[in-house]
Parts: sequence; structure tokens; C-alpha cells
Amino acid sequence: MPLKGNIRDFSATQLFNLVNLSRRTGTLTVFEGIPTGEKDAMGGEKMKAGKERARVVFKNGKLVHAALADQDNGLVAVLEKAGKLTAEQAKRIRERAKQTNDKALAMLLINANYATKEDIVASIRQHLLDVVYNVMAWTDGPFVFEDGTLPGNDHILVPIDLENVIIEGARRIREAEQLVEHIPNLDMALKFPENPREKFKGVHLSVEEWRVVSFVNPKNTIRQIAKANNMSEMEIRRVVYGLEQAGLVEIVKPPGMENKAKTASRSRRTAAPPVQKKVVSKLIDKIKSL
Repeated sequence: MPLKGNIRDFSATQLFNLVNLSRRTGTLTVFEGIPTGEKDAMGGEKMKAGKERARVVFKNGKLVHAALADQDNGLVAVLEKAGKLTAEQAKRIRERAKQTNDKALAMLLINANYATKEDIVASIRQHLLDVVYNVMAWTDGPFVFEDGTLPGNDHILVPIDLENVIIEGARRIREAEQLVEHIPNLDMALKFPENPREKFKGVHLSVEEWRVVSFVNPKNTIRQIAKANNMSEMEIRRVVYGLEQAGLVEIVKPPGMENKAKTASRSRRTAAPPVQKKVVSKLIDKIKSL
């Protein structure tokens, strides 16, 4: 029987820690929460599972696969995001290998000298970590852990020890809270400051930063830029924050956006409610009994 709960009561970090300690194999799926109008056993808003948000897979206590539902998690997109493929190469490969699974595609890319095995493993590894760090920052949402469930053989599984992931994830949660406080609304837009050529002279940007810069236009919201670059909310906030602090971009309201008070646009994200000990104990006992 699958384990069900809400990361509001039992965080993703705690789930990962339990999976690590018990060396479990299975798939964790997190969903959007849909209010039912009822109260749960702890008096909180009872939520039912809606659209899938993320899927994280473990094998013998190690992270091996992860995907965000609103991102392209395919190998071509992962390699393009990592800078191993150009946009033109990625487009051409997608057109030629529409029905090819990731494992077969990896062999084709290696044989065609598009990427090395090391490139592919490193890019997938970074993609998995980006997804997991994003999930760890979530404070609400129904989840299901299905014991023993693994993806099909067409997926490339890259084992990653969870100990350091959990430590780094905790650090990034604190960072994410600061980023959300600074950039609470992803429906804002970006524009260049006056004399942008002077600002960019001698500046060395990463591949991700240049991609974001290429979409800077008051008509493009930060959310749209993130989607165009296959970036998570945390990733786009981090890049935009860095560019803004360097004086390379300014955050502005897009055309047609209703005026809002500055205090409202800079309001703090609601803090996650404290973990209910009774709920945690029940979940721990249930996982141990699986």
C-alpha cells in the first residue's frame, strides 16, 4: 500500500532522509493540492491530489531519477541546458530522433561525437539535483510514495548519494526563502538599464545568464523567460537576482499589469507551518513497516 501524506506536515527533506536511512527503493510523486473544504486530523485544510508537480525516484536509498512536470526532462533538453548542445543542434536532434528513448539517444549522441558519456552523466546528475533542490523548497502539496516502483528501462538512472543532497538542500531552502522575498512575483518583467553596453563591457556571464539576458524585454515576464529556458522557479530567481545585483537588469512591471503597492509586491512568503509530531510519527512508523 503506497504511503500518502502532505509535505506541509512531513517535508520532502524528511522523506529523503527516511529513504536514505532505510535504503528504500520507490517513487515519490508530489501533486498540486486541491482544497476539499474539509479539515484534516490536525485541523489543517484537507487537500486532494491534483496535477502532478514532480516525480523523484530512489533505488536502494539513492536518488536515481527526478523530473518536474512543467519542464522538459528529456535528454536533449538536459544537454542543451547544460551547454553541451547548441539550440540549433538540439532542434536538429529532436527532429531526427522523435521516437528515440533517452538510453538509445545517448548512444547515438556519443557515437556521433555530439557528447561524451561523461557529459551525459554530469548533465543528468545536475538536472536531478536541480529538480530535487526545487522540490525540497516546497512547503505544501499532497504526495504518494510507491514502494518498489522504478521508471522503465528506457530512462537513464544516475545514482546519487542522498546525504550531501540533504545538507545542500537545507542550505538552498534558506537561500530560496531570501530569493522569494526579493523576487516574490515572477509575473514581473526585466529591462536593461541605461547604457547597457557600458554595463556589460568586460562582464563574464554563465550560459544560463546569457540565455536569460537574450530574453530581457519589458514584454516578457520572468515566468515566461523561465519557461523558454526550461528553468525552475528557483533557478530563474537565482539568475535574475545575480543579474540585478550586478546592475545588468532591472525588474519592472510588464505593460498592462495592474499597479500594486510596493509593500504587497515585496511581502514575505508565508512561512511553512510547524511539523505536527503526531503526523510525523505515524509516517515514520508506516515507512518502517513497508
